[in-house]
Amino acid sequence: MRRCWVLWMVLVLAACSSAPQKTVRSPVKPGVSLSRLQTDGSAREVVMVALGLLDVGYQFGGANPEAGLDCSGMVRFIYQQALGVSLPHNAAEIAKRARPVDQGELQAGDLVFFDTRGFAYSHVGIYLGDNKFIHAPSSRGKVRVESLDSPYFSKRYLGGRSLL
Repeated sequence: MRRCWVLWMVLVLAACSSAPQKTVRSPVKPGVSLSRLQTDGSAREVVMVALGLLDVGYQFGGANPEAGLDCSGMVRFIYQQALGVSLPHNAAEIAKRARPVDQGELQAGDLVFFDTRGFAYSHVGIYLGDNKFIHAPSSRGKVRVESLDSPYFSKRYLGGRSLL
């Protein structure tokens, strides 16, 4: 009887100590077309890491996908993972480090900035191409793709900047 109990305990403990199954997420979600995405090198790395974060929850001050991300935390995480670039966790400070880019000259991987809280550079996203960008909005709470042409964002757009 004791052997059965010991064997049972070993099996239970072994099950508890096994590594959790990692869910592999596709970097591209339904409804996000990459057919017009013309990137290579650093820009492609930035875009692929960014798309891998789709549907990650929003968390004010969040700096990693497990805890949730805010907009600048998302950009900071993506550039660190994709290129090893360390950025501040503040949209306005990120803007200071990047060079301005005209809207018509935006390339995938560039940054797009908005005034969403009544002050300049209060929100940031990453341009994907085809007038689309990915960001971590506080509303509806998940990383998602939006259009620069949407009524909300077109009124609040401040400009694009590049770190690439």
